[in-house]
Amino acid sequence: MRRGYFIWIGLILVVAGACKAPKENIVLRGISIKSFEPEADGNSLLKADAIFFNPNSGRMRLKKVAIDVLLDGKKAANVDQKLNALITGNSEFTVPLEIHLNLKEIGLMDTILSLFGGKKYGIQYVGNIKASVRGFPLNIPVDFHDELKF
Repeated sequence: MRRGYFIWIGLILVVAGACKAPKENIVLRGISIKSFEPEADGNSLLKADAIFFNPNSGRMRLKKVAIDVLLDGKKAANVDQKLNALITGNSEFTVPLEIHLNLKEIGLMDTILSLFGGKKYGIQYVGNIKASVRGFPLNIPVDFHDELKF
């Protein structure tokens, strides 16, 4: 009878050891801006590709991207996209993003001057991405700084 308990405990330890979390987090390497288009409501649509890198040898499945976009420290947009993309190990992958920038948040006059003068803004992407490894959920923080010129 006791032998049965030891077998079950050993089996549980083997299975738990096989289900280990990734060693390193996925890294946001950059945002490649594809286009910047004004919209009818006074805001703008920013189409971009987020370039990530998976430093782990195992595969993952990307489930969700939830990122706030800050222009000069002011919240200008929110990206909330649900996905179901396979991420291979030790590789880069891109996620297409459509970001509706609320330019009213940074000021109308400042926006008009920036369109003619080519002003540069500090842009920050803060949030997280959700992935799964062998069915187990993983929440990965994102904090990336860049410069945006209109």
